[in-house]
Amino acid sequence: MNYIVFDLEWNQSPKGKEGAIDHLPFEIIEIGAIKLDENRNPIGEFQQLVSPSVYSQIHYKISEVTHLDMKTLQREGVPFSEAISSFLAWCGKEFWFVTWGSMDLTELQRNMVYFGEEIPFPMPLLYYDLQKLYSLEYHGGDEKMSLDQAVEEMGIPVDEEKPFHHALDDAFYTGQIMAKMGFDQVKAFISMDYYRLPEREEDQVVLNFPGYTKFVSREFWDKEEVLASRKVNEVMCCCCHRLLRKKIRWFAVNSKLYVCLAVCPEHGLIRSKIRIKKSESGNVFAVRTTKLATEKDALAIAQKRDEVRKRRTERNRIKRRGRKISG
Repeated sequence: MNYIVFDLEWNQSPKGKEGAIDHLPFEIIEIGAIKLDENRNPIGEFQQLVSPSVYSQIHYKISEVTHLDMKTLQREGVPFSEAISSFLAWCGKEFWFVTWGSMDLTELQRNMVYFGEEIPFPMPLLYYDLQKLYSLEYHGGDEKMSLDQAVEEMGIPVDEEKPFHHALDDAFYTGQIMAKMGFDQVKAFISMDYYRLPEREEDQVVLNFPGYTKFVSREFWDKEEVLASRKVNEVMCCCCHRLLRKKIRWFAVNSKLYVCLAVCPEHGLIRSKIRIKKSESGNVFAVRTTKLATEKDALAIAQKRDEVRKRRTERNRIKRRGRKISG
């Protein structure tokens, strides 16, 4: 199966968020891609400028970075519908998307929906975020580097005729990194795009990775409904997948992060986190990650729970005092 390494350049309202169109904060102005075979050898390329129809002026920062102007886009660009049709035809039928970062696929689909184009991608949409994989391979997953930093770190020559922040050139350098890095050692850590989410409980997604599992829920109206869902708050062992009893029940670290500790009879301590995220529709969904825990991890979770309890007790004490004074 081929790899489609692609990059987008996009424009936004010159007025910033104040002038942004709902559900289209960024309008695509260039699509660039490199096609790699299963051995990560280049076998084709795609490049197309897109003539804007939503934002009639180029944001000054976008112009500074891409060196594109409205006259060039209107002269050499084509309507988005024509550009995406050509791009998808060029991609072929069986391929994996590869990007540097997690934004490109989301913005591609946002533009497709806005311009009335059908999204032909499978659900869930899995892809390779090479920025994440590069970080896992060379920095333990702790640091996400920009594309130009990674190119420099790997000693990949930079061609003066291939400047960064041109879609095709950024795709080219991403493909160069993919071919040179230890991709096979980290390719198991695939990513899931969250633009489209499971619609039914039975469609909720479980992804198994080396050392941990990830669960992605359907959409819910609000956080309370998410946390009331049995499928969301249950804890399964990331190794044997049995349902576990909790040693420390779910507690809120903040308004978007919840943590618990469970015990597997076979594999020992298991820690789990629920992150509450906002969906494209304005509703919410949950991403739960579960992994093996050490005694040190368990102690840290217990300490965090006690800190949260102490803060909550103090807040309640202050509220009670305020009521007495006002009364």
